[in-house]
Order: sequence, then structure tokens, then C-alpha cells
Amino acid sequence: MLDAKPFTYHDADVTLEGSYVHPADINDKKPVVLVCHDWSGKNNFALQKATALAELGYIGFAVDMYGNGKVASTKEEKMACIQPFIQDRNKLAQRIQAAYEASKKIPQADTSRIGIIGFCFGGMCALDLARHGAGLKGTVSFHGLLFAPEKKSSHSILSKILVLHGYDDPMVKPEQVMAFADEMTTAKADWQIHMYGHTLHAFANPQANDPALGTVYDKTADKRSWIAMKNFFAEVF
Repeated sequence: MLDAKPFTYHDADVTLEGSYVHPADINDKKPVVLVCHDWSGKNNFALQKATALAELGYIGFAVDMYGNGKVASTKEEKMACIQPFIQDRNKLAQRIQAAYEASKKIPQADTSRIGIIGFCFGGMCALDLARHGAGLKGTVSFHGLLFAPEKKSSHSILSKILVLHGYDDPMVKPEQVMAFADEMTTAKADWQIHMYGHTLHAFANPQANDPALGTVYDKTADKRSWIAMKNFFAEVF
């Protein structure tokens, strides 16, 4: 049995509507894994991933990057939502740090064991939290946007890093993946990258089916990437 609860938190004067899911019979503190949504907002996919994490025995915390639980529907709305964060990575970092601090206030949380996963835009959010020196045990990006902020953070990367990526992703091509690897190496981070051949963007999302955009679900890559994440968290926690 699982329990799901809404969880309101704030970034300055912006109200953020998160949700967390945990095992119902929880008797001790559990690791928390933040779930960063894609460009749609805190949608059902993000909530499903928080639930899947709870099934593994963790607390899955679906964060809200846009505020008031906003979920965009059209491509135009989604782009309008992410652009302010793409253009101002300090704004992005502040917003995801608000979620990180909020996660420590979940009653059942083991605040010494916090991790984060993110999908597409959410991958960037997860990685930027790690880039800013948050005390994460592990950071996982699923088909995430990998390019670094223009202004390098002065913080050390404390989190172990796992990137799960499609080789044919048109939004983050292999040369950009290698640039990320160089960035992590220069930062002396503990990093690993799993690349899936013949795999496009959004491969972990069953609703992704837009070849023209380059977003296509891949059942095999989805399964492989989730297993890789499970093994990773078993190690870092």
C-alpha cells in the first residue's frame, strides 16, 4: 500500500504544488527521490514515476517547476513555460533548490539520503541542482538537456551522476554528450553515461510519439534505463 499526499512549498512569492508518495507502512526514515517533470509540467507521468519510486521503498517527490501545479498542453505553451528557465539558469537553480529544501521537510524523509531524477527539461533541472553543490547522493537524467549554464557554478559537485541518453536524440547530439562528459571530468564529479543506440528523445515516456520532433517512446530503452537507475540508487543510498 502507498500513500500519496499534496505538498505545497514556495520559491519566494511563487506557490509550488508538489506531491509525494511513500509506502503506507513506513516505520522509519526513507530516502527521498525528487522527480523533475518534462516541459509539460507536473503531469501524470511525473506522478507515475513518483509512485514507482515509492514502490521501490523510497519517497517519490514530484516537484512543481512552474508554480500552482501548471500543466501545459500545446507545444507553444510548453515552450513558453521552459524558456524563462532556459534563458536564466540562476532562476532554474533557485526554483529546483526550493524543491530540494522542501523535500527535507517531508515528515518521513531521511535528509541524509536525497536523490533526484529528471526527464527532458527535468534532466537539466536535476543536473543544475547537482552543479550548484546540493548534498545529493545521486542525480539521474533521463534523455535530459545536458548543456552547461554559461556561467560556471563555483560549487563542487557532491552528487554521483548518471545520464541515460539516446544516441539519436536530435536535441542533445553525441558531441554535446561528450561536452557534458568533459564538463563532469573537469569538475572531478563521479559520473557515468549510458547511451542507447537507435534511440530518440523522450524514450522513457509512453506518450511520446512525434518522430518529426524527435520524441519517440522506446520500450527496451525505457526498461534498461529504469534498471540502471534502480542499480544506481541501490549503490548511492
